[in-house]
Amino acid sequence: MIRHREQPVAGAVLVVDDHESARRSMVDVLRGAGHQVDSCSSAVEALTVLKERTFDVIVTDLRMPGMTGLEFMAELQRRGSESQVVMSTAYASVETAVEAMRYGAFDYLEKPFNVDQLEDLVGRALRHCEGPGRSRVPEPAVASAMIGDSPAMQTLRARIAQAGPTDVTVLITGESGVGKELVARELHAASRRRNKALVSVNCPVLSPQLMESELFGHERGAFTSAEAPRVGRFELADGGAIFLDEVTEIDPPLQAKLLRVLQERTFERVGSSRTQSVDARVIAATNRDLRAEVEAGRFREDLYFRLAVIPLTVPPLRERRSDIGLLCDHFLVQAGDRMLANPKSLEPAALELLHDYHWPGNIRELENLMIRASVLSPGETIAADDLEPWLITDQRESTVDDAQPTFAVGASLRDMERKLIESTLDHFDGHRVKTAKALGIGVRTLSTKLRQYGCAPRAKTFACSESEE
Repeated sequence: MIRHREQPVAGAVLVVDDHESARRSMVDVLRGAGHQVDSCSSAVEALTVLKERTFDVIVTDLRMPGMTGLEFMAELQRRGSESQVVMSTAYASVETAVEAMRYGAFDYLEKPFNVDQLEDLVGRALRHCEGPGRSRVPEPAVASAMIGDSPAMQTLRARIAQAGPTDVTVLITGESGVGKELVARELHAASRRRNKALVSVNCPVLSPQLMESELFGHERGAFTSAEAPRVGRFELADGGAIFLDEVTEIDPPLQAKLLRVLQERTFERVGSSRTQSVDARVIAATNRDLRAEVEAGRFREDLYFRLAVIPLTVPPLRERRSDIGLLCDHFLVQAGDRMLANPKSLEPAALELLHDYHWPGNIRELENLMIRASVLSPGETIAADDLEPWLITDQRESTVDDAQPTFAVGASLRDMERKLIESTLDHFDGHRVKTAKALGIGVRTLSTKLRQYGCAPRAKTFACSESEE
């Protein structure tokens, strides 16, 4: 069932795009929808306009000469802009647009887009505002990573409540996909700096040559491609906070400069001898064992102690299985909103399948799975058989050679099948996903056979006794 569109909301919109035809098209569409629309051909021009006027929504291109969309967003944050920002981008740069959302962008719009997409996205952004030129309606402080009431999540919330209001450096550890950046956002939202920018640096995507310039900025002519001065992330985070994601990817020579910022709160741009002071809270994250990295000589011990003033560990999803149902509901509702449709629901067997899964990709894997199932599942509900092909099986555990039972001559096929299933379940400690995969059948088929044999699932292990037949 398709949802009815919400009533349109009119507001003040600024379109920033260096391509004249694209800029004119967006202006025409948005004016036709009843909005007050102005346009600029560059981010620099837009910043001048913003000194005189305020806008509810800014639609900006990602790739522009002079100042990019990301740099434009960073400057808006630095100025304390309360405009909702929508980033427009070509398909090839969608990943960068998602990075812009980490800077606080409301959403992104992939080119080429149609009229309905543009109107809908700007309308949703406007519904987060009270009116033209006025402040945003506060959004809930709890991010999706904080969904759940398992003991592990209750402990994490308590630690965030203690550490958040301070300016102390925090080190967030946890496996890939557990939501370390969302925990950083929660820390920032609980701090006295919450009205200033939280600037993110995704360390693995930057080469060692670019990392120093990205963190500390550079002067014109500092190196071959430095045609203009650049403001670094620490400068952008002044008064706010900086989030160093996967901090272990910073090379040792640059680790020394990062240590100096933590100790002295000073740095120099690349190519400059002028020392600058900075007041930015540092939040770092890693999916590695930092103590092991120190022992291996890949990470400075003194920097480790500076970062790990308050250590926070985000639990993997397999240690908070009681939260899986709530997380699934959350992601299915999000997917429905994106598709302008009612959210799909999980069949009981599908939810049971997800509870038994080992989740190597953690929450990120669960979110992607719910989006994929929302798009590709044929019905209004999602079945276990819909999900099973997309789950990752540990190949190291996909053999049952050491679990083969022995059979007496003359045993019935039913007895042989039952004993094979029993033995395989025992081998995989009652894990139905791995058992079904090893036997070459679907999870639903396995569950049906267990019921036929009178073997009701008890906890995680499925044991059948002769008296239960």
